[in-house]
Amino acid sequence: MSTQNFVATSHEVVRWSIDTGTSFDDFRARYEAAVPALDLDRMAQLRADRASWDTVLAAAAENAPHGFMRFWSADVGATMRLAGNPGLCATYLMGNHTIAERMYRHDPGVMLYAPLRTTIHQDRQGTTLFSIDQPSTHFSSFDVPDIAAVGEELDHKVVDLLKVLGVIVPPALSAAAAHAR
Repeated sequence: MSTQNFVATSHEVVRWSIDTGTSFDDFRARYEAAVPALDLDRMAQLRADRASWDTVLAAAAENAPHGFMRFWSADVGATMRLAGNPGLCATYLMGNHTIAERMYRHDPGVMLYAPLRTTIHQDRQGTTLFSIDQPSTHFSSFDVPDIAAVGEELDHKVVDLLKVLGVIVPPALSAAAAHAR
């Protein structure tokens, strides 16, 4: 008879909800342009060709000009309108499998938080917000320095993406990303 192991890890997560300064439709279009969908056909071809990891890295860099690609998305607002809720909301899984691999090799459990979950939504006042849990606050919970370092790198990449999208980056998030350098 084998023994079972249980590990409970309590950790604090910082969620950022950042005013985009624009309309829902405008920000959503800009976000989807800056974070393109994963090229599934290209990935299938790479697997079929048994491509080298260097080839996979190059393909990911091409697919993700700002470091991230979309693995999944849903127009949650449209679904919730069926229940009479007026709010706009789209949710995404964004990430980069080549970055995730650098954590996965240490602990496959990191896939609980990779890809990163994001939303574009309106608050009760109609302000369009971009929300994301700060990556480093998730990945530091694995207590593996190499995983934590990638989480900090992801903080920096999120800040860079927000700048590309023309969003004012909260000073505390900028400071956290600057610390990661």
